[in-house]
Amino acid sequence: MVPVEVLGVRQQQRDQEIVVLLLDGASDLVVPIVIGPREASAIAMAQAGLPTPRPMTHDLLRDLLEAVEVRLLRAEIVALDGGIFFAELVLSNGARLDSRASDAIAVAVRTGSPVLCSAEVVAAAGVEVVDVAQQEEVEKFRDFLEHVTPEDFSTDE
Repeated sequence: MVPVEVLGVRQQQRDQEIVVLLLDGASDLVVPIVIGPREASAIAMAQAGLPTPRPMTHDLLRDLLEAVEVRLLRAEIVALDGGIFFAELVLSNGARLDSRASDAIAVAVRTGSPVLCSAEVVAAAGVEVVDVAQQEEVEKFRDFLEHVTPEDFSTDE
């Protein structure tokens, strides 16, 4: 298991899917996990520290754990099978609960618990991180190439 940072949720423009992005800083790979709009909202709101007028399901789970004096030690993304990510919630009483990855992440974000991901899952689903500054330079260069004229290379002044 490797620790990952929950970067946040994004909507992919090409197919309108919503993904939560998990960064493995050691390998500079990001694991995108497709999630539903409700789970995306739950994760984004918790990361932003926005309160809800009434407890959402993930808030209820957090509050229930507190009420029974059990802590969420960590959320683990344990497997990837047929495009489906499997997760487990690891509790302070030794219990491990099967969970959807999106729910495990939403509860972990609410409790301040770490999220870990199987190294095999990172290797199978991880994509390379593109440096934003580097990406901007590439876009500027592409724009230059599209609009360059022979006169731009003239040394006559």
